[in-house]
Amino acid sequence: MRADDATNEELLQRIATDDPEAFGELWRRLGGPIMALGRRILDDTAAAEDVAQETFTTIWRAAGTFDSERGAALSWIYTIARNAARDVARRRRIVPVDDVPEERDAGPQPDELAALALTRYGIHAAVAGLGLKERQVIELAYYEGLSQSEIAHRLATPLGTVKTRTRNALATLADQLGTVEEWR
Repeated sequence: MRADDATNEELLQRIATDDPEAFGELWRRLGGPIMALGRRILDDTAAAEDVAQETFTTIWRAAGTFDSERGAALSWIYTIARNAARDVARRRRIVPVDDVPEERDAGPQPDELAALALTRYGIHAAVAGLGLKERQVIELAYYEGLSQSEIAHRLATPLGTVKTRTRNALATLADQLGTVEEWR
């Protein structure tokens, strides 16, 4: 039987008897996919080559231990490859890349995070442009979460003054910022 007509299980049986033709055929079939697995896990082409080499070296040495009763040849081979990738990562101190998720992350995407950062920057810049007394009431209210009564107590300022400063500061911020869409 020609090697290119054999199943993976048959190739492993032939490799166990030191058949280089069967080994060459298994390499032609699975060398690329094993390298791709190594690149996906380690995110490094040179490390992926090491994974493929170690995988096929192990297959050459251990083909006689393959038992088709315990599972498919492809599963056995990919288990060897994943273990080789872990060994290469450990030796090279590479942090393996997690598997690519099946679904898109529901959290904010990079463009949304960039827009949010721009919004935050604009707000912080506008607050920084306020006068000292107005900036104090805004920072205490919005950054520290204090009520106007708590702000008045902390600043030893009458409550009416705190309310006026807050109203004036918010009006100034509204004028400076306009709508978010205008400066985004």
